[in-house]
Amino acid sequence: MTVPMNTLLRRLSRRRLTDTALAALAPVVACGVALGGLTAWTGAGGAGRPTVRIDVAYGRVFLPFGETTETSAYFDVTNTGDTDDRLVAVTYSGREAGLSRHFMTPSGAASKESLDSVGVPAGDRLSMSPHGVDVTLTARPGWRTGDLVRFTLRFERRGKVDALAVVTPPGASPA
Repeated sequence: MTVPMNTLLRRLSRRRLTDTALAALAPVVACGVALGGLTAWTGAGGAGRPTVRIDVAYGRVFLPFGETTETSAYFDVTNTGDTDDRLVAVTYSGREAGLSRHFMTPSGAASKESLDSVGVPAGDRLSMSPHGVDVTLTARPGWRTGDLVRFTLRFERRGKVDALAVVTPPGASPA
């Protein structure tokens, strides 16, 4: 049975039209889904909200020396976001810790100042050290070199960040 040329052309035209419509439908649906998602994100307040990315690394806490139980912990805090943030509180093993800054007075004496918070500028890093900002805490009985202590650092914008610090003897090489 032979199909007339006129009928064959209609079938081919209808098929091409159907294939073209299906091919055009995929990007239109994808754009609609993307637009719907962006609209929901914007409506929820996500658009224009600054990003804060805080990473806490290289935690160490000094083993107390002599009869004292007060010691210090140090972290490297990096803000790779585009908004400044502030470290506002620190806890360790369920206990409160403080923030402080050590500095030299004009007369050459060492001094310590308690801090309510510490700024972590966008795109910058806060490297805590015995010669600057640190976390002041009371050591738990039985800490030994190499033990790990769990800390939670709370930031004004980022919220809570959990970190571990290794117990090291004072004066140990930071590397």
